[in-house]
Amino acid sequence: MQTYNDKKNPYFGHVRREIEPALPDRCGRVLEVGCGAGSTLEWLRQRPGTTHTTGIEIFEDAATLAHSNADEIYCLDIEQSVLPTNVSMFDTILCLDVLEHMVNPWETMHRLVTLHLKPGGTIIVTLPNIRHHTVVLPLLFKGQWQYEEAGIMDRTHLRFFSRQSALALLTHKDLDPAQCTALSFTGNRLKQAMNQATLRIFEGLITPQYLLRANKRLTPSG
Repeated sequence: MQTYNDKKNPYFGHVRREIEPALPDRCGRVLEVGCGAGSTLEWLRQRPGTTHTTGIEIFEDAATLAHSNADEIYCLDIEQSVLPTNVSMFDTILCLDVLEHMVNPWETMHRLVTLHLKPGGTIIVTLPNIRHHTVVLPLLFKGQWQYEEAGIMDRTHLRFFSRQSALALLTHKDLDPAQCTALSFTGNRLKQAMNQATLRIFEGLITPQYLLRANKRLTPSG
């Protein structure tokens, strides 16, 4: 796992309000993997229908801050550790820009769905889009693959996803087919118009991030 020791505080502290369209009407018991300082959990805790908030954060300083923003916080590496056996299952699980930092996000997704998500529950994921023009064009025309402190080419990213591979990550025998939304279009009329005018052909080149949601089936798949 890459280190986060050099990350600045805002990296861990902003509220992820862009996930609101994907949230269920009642979030119930919420688990956020990679909760940072817990700002998103604090926001959800004020939302009607949220009954309990739990966060997992690998970075100790951020986890310490998160204790005041959530009902429960566990400072651990979800790839190397498991939640205590007395922790109940969750109605809503959030993995917001965290799976791309993992060695094996596919195994982590499998464990979250099978062990921690209630039947009928919702898992919400955001992933950066490696097909974005700021990555593809420099690579294509200049041969550049330049890591940065944050964003799509964050130097702590271990895995990279396009829309297709993001949907594949959420393909699981116990999940209904995932819904995938290109972010950064809401409120931007110019982008919306360009996207519609080009029949969304270039959507994968102009969205920096995808928002995905899938529901767990009420009865396990055979």
